[in-house]
Amino acid sequence: MDFEAVIGLEVHAQLLTRSKMFCACSAAYQNAPPNTHVCPVCLGMPGVLPVINRQAVEATVMTGLALNCTINPYSKFDRKNYPYPDLMKGYQISQYDQPFCSNGWLTIEDGGRSKRVGITRVHLEEDTAKLSHHSNGAESYSLVDVNRSGVPLMEIVGEPDLRSPEEAWQYLVKLRRILQYLGVSSGNMEEGSFRCDANVSIRPRGATEFGTKVEIKNMNSFRAVRRALEFELKRQQEVLESGGRIVQETRGWVEARGETASQRSKEYAHDYRYFPEPDLPPLAFDPAWVETLMARLPELPDAKRDRFVRDYGLPEYDARVLADTPATASFFESTVAAGASAKNASNWCVNELFRLLHARGIEIDEAKVSPTGLAGLISLVDSAKINGATAKAVLEEMFETGAGPMDIVEAKGLLQISGSDELTALVDEVIQGNPQAVADFRSGKDQAAGFLVGQVMKRSRGRANPGVVTTLLREKLSGIPAGTGGVASDAPSPSGRAS
Repeated sequence: MDFEAVIGLEVHAQLLTRSKMFCACSAAYQNAPPNTHVCPVCLGMPGVLPVINRQAVEATVMTGLALNCTINPYSKFDRKNYPYPDLMKGYQISQYDQPFCSNGWLTIEDGGRSKRVGITRVHLEEDTAKLSHHSNGAESYSLVDVNRSGVPLMEIVGEPDLRSPEEAWQYLVKLRRILQYLGVSSGNMEEGSFRCDANVSIRPRGATEFGTKVEIKNMNSFRAVRRALEFELKRQQEVLESGGRIVQETRGWVEARGETASQRSKEYAHDYRYFPEPDLPPLAFDPAWVETLMARLPELPDAKRDRFVRDYGLPEYDARVLADTPATASFFESTVAAGASAKNASNWCVNELFRLLHARGIEIDEAKVSPTGLAGLISLVDSAKINGATAKAVLEEMFETGAGPMDIVEAKGLLQISGSDELTALVDEVIQGNPQAVADFRSGKDQAAGFLVGQVMKRSRGRANPGVVTTLLREKLSGIPAGTGGVASDAPSPSGRAS
């Protein structure tokens, strides 16, 4: 049968707040020793009372606005009960039937087409503690680190509108980019601050009813999400084609084996026994307050890309790459503000600077090259003080040392030779030393001129102005009779007399 994939993603994003969701403990737990950012509240001790983190609420509402959601005027927190060891108190403070944000959407682009993907809800909860599993051969045991417990965690639940692993990948990339632009989450999947669970099912193409869904967890990279979805879709199809049935369950992605594995039967909402959190008041949002958050929204990636195309005349691909993160977009615009043309700034960022960043595995805000420095390098090329090949070498040294472009050029004597007197001598030497190439050019092989230009560039150690060299070469070669080599008849002989 011809099956169709049905995929919905649930994304959890840790919010960039100084303190945890319901207590004053530091939320910066990543490199802290275990169980050092804890207090009675996030330890789940009896009799403690939670206090709502206002900054986390604002970040969640801003995310909802950016995702075209309705901001619900009335919302509340709920208790989600389940007995896992990473929840010491036996429940998680979350939201159920009255979240902050609902009924939104974002658009993805795949294969030149645009598709709207629904957002069911955006709500706020607390993160759990972290378990680490160990074995010493004789016995196995688990340790609990409570530092992560209580960190503000925003959940973005998508509609089952995705139809392929590629669309799911596009959705995740787009969503993370929006969160980074808002400044509400780092979006770092490897560190666990941006986590994704996928609900996956298949159905005969053309059917309207959903199949039995399976939830996939433990995917810690975009590549893992794509691979896990591809595996699970194939697994479900093989089960159905062999006459079996899909069981609703939670499966984990096992990276080492490249497959999903059953973890537990899937819970339903009633299994969590949701009820309103008695220790926290419901929240009523003043429309004027929501408007102030709307006014704080930055220019988002799609709008920035469109502006780069419209105002700077950039190709859409370049504009998309430059608008990928707030840091890359800011670097490009700062380079233009420092005097570089938009076209040149885009070319040098996309082709050369990003190549160096990728090779070193660092982000643009970690680079030693500044927008002012890149604009200065571009100016040296535009004014013919250095050529393009030299400029690439200078950029690499700027990248390694942080030195200014002119400082490097002067220290290494890299200023371009454009004077016709000095270049004429080099051209004459090359013509004299390559009679076969001269004969090839005179017989109609135009590529021989390129070879001769290359020889001049080699003799000048890359400093010769290739445009001037090409002009001088062609002028010289046009005065050499066909079938002969050497310099033109009006050039001086080695003795200084005309030959």
